[in-house]
Amino acid sequence: MEAIAGELFAPPRTYGRLRLNAAGAWEISDLEPHVSIRLKAVFPRVPKGSAGPFTLRRDEATDADLRWFMERYPLAVSPADAAAMERGQRSFFATQAEMERILLPSYRPSGYVGLRPGQAIRGYQAQAIEIAARSKGLLLGDECGLGKTFTAAGFCLGDGRLPAAIVCQVHIQKQWRHVVEQFTTLRVHAIKKTIPYSLPPADIYVFRYSQLAGWAEVFATGMFKTVIYDEPQELRGGTDTAKGKAAEVASQHAAWRLGLTATPIYNYGAEIFQIMRFINPEVLGDWADFRREYLSDRGRLLSPKALGTYLREQYAFLRRTKGEVGKELPAVNRIVDTVGYDEGEVRSIEALARQLAIRATTGAFVERGNAARELDIMVRQATGVAKARHVADVVRILVESGEPVVLMGWHRAVYDIWLDRLKDLKPAMYTGSESATQKNSAKEAFLAGQTDLLIMSLRSAAGLDGLQARCSTMVFGELDWSPGVHHQCIERLDREGQTQPVTALFLVADEGSDPPIMEMLGLKASEAHQVIDPALDLQPVANDESRLAALVQRYLHRRGAAPVEAEAMAA
Repeated sequence: MEAIAGELFAPPRTYGRLRLNAAGAWEISDLEPHVSIRLKAVFPRVPKGSAGPFTLRRDEATDADLRWFMERYPLAVSPADAAAMERGQRSFFATQAEMERILLPSYRPSGYVGLRPGQAIRGYQAQAIEIAARSKGLLLGDECGLGKTFTAAGFCLGDGRLPAAIVCQVHIQKQWRHVVEQFTTLRVHAIKKTIPYSLPPADIYVFRYSQLAGWAEVFATGMFKTVIYDEPQELRGGTDTAKGKAAEVASQHAAWRLGLTATPIYNYGAEIFQIMRFINPEVLGDWADFRREYLSDRGRLLSPKALGTYLREQYAFLRRTKGEVGKELPAVNRIVDTVGYDEGEVRSIEALARQLAIRATTGAFVERGNAARELDIMVRQATGVAKARHVADVVRILVESGEPVVLMGWHRAVYDIWLDRLKDLKPAMYTGSESATQKNSAKEAFLAGQTDLLIMSLRSAAGLDGLQARCSTMVFGELDWSPGVHHQCIERLDREGQTQPVTALFLVADEGSDPPIMEMLGLKASEAHQVIDPALDLQPVANDESRLAALVQRYLHRRGAAPVEAEAMAA
């Protein structure tokens, strides 16, 4: 019996070797073939075609996963490296337990020093603050209206987190300053120039995204202990842009990084990689890792829900809905209504549109891309102009019935028609053509009741607060390719302080760009929502063409030309 017991409890054989290399990464070598296959299944970042040795970037989660893997397939490892792995595993489980404790409903944070009299940080906001403090890099995706701005201001009250840099869009720089100063005793300075100048003493410095590039050298000094990105989807172009390069410098030299947005994905799910590289670059690895693990050959997410779940499990992404924090509002009433359009306006571009559609499928590589983009620009504006008069008529009915309205559009030619047809209603303008001061004046005029109509650009809505105090009706006179843009717009009204059910009225035409955009919005919303809210079950959308390809296909199909396969468009 003793001999048999000795055999049963003898040290297991090993299936390969493991060591920490000079770069501090785990290096796995001499794996038996069947174990190599299993390793690649457990760690998708390992290249499928590689025969080894394999390298895994070391972090606490990897330590824990490797220890688990080695319970089934023991690897030869030195005592020192084994001890390091065990420490990492223990730290991982301790961190997970602490994060879970913070997110319990019973969690009670300590008091925050630096709040104005009468101000308080809510429980769910305090939870986000504590998660961000421990993770060092958090993307906070709470629904609009849950006070992400207040959460960020409260985060800055923590020890060692000042001075902080807040980066926002141009039209809400003053809003950020106002909120922080009203909520806390922190000193705030709004950056005025795109090049460095002598900064006054302050705790928080508010930058516009357009100012980042000129301040890269200041960021490199490590002056800012915390960097906060409001609506970080502004950085979805990655480091290919000047502002992206400067943001990367700021993030690399900050101890804490926080992103604030309810819509991190404007288009397709892969955008989340570009955003996370500024907030928590370790969580998704490098681009090669991300592409291998999460993307199909055509750049679509293989499993959006898996990615969303992973980001949550790593406490790199935190999102709560209004219902989850006890602030449930009535569901937004979304109405899609077809309006008339001026056929002459659409017909005037038909010949050129067909030529561009053909060039977009048969021309040389560069010519195809240029033709598709020209078609998009031309048809979207023509569609907006063709239905502008009819959209204005619907808006007039709403306003004259006593309903304040926010009217969303995109093209200046469309605005001009609306302004002419609705001039007696004295509409205020909040679009890309106005300065920040003019936008603020337009907002105040609308809130003060000096006008019942505010015309806004689709992409000027992110981060704007206060409209919910006056208005509950939004009309989309033009559409955007991105469902995230529409969501951002609606959330300007559907937020805390709103006392009426919100109505979002989408006015669409049967011709032009509206039909393919409506089809594409379904695909994008499905992929984005599965990353942001992986627990939600959505109806999958079969269409898998790009936005421009869909527009091209529509024109070829409606003009009797043979449709072109999506693969040919992408070639």
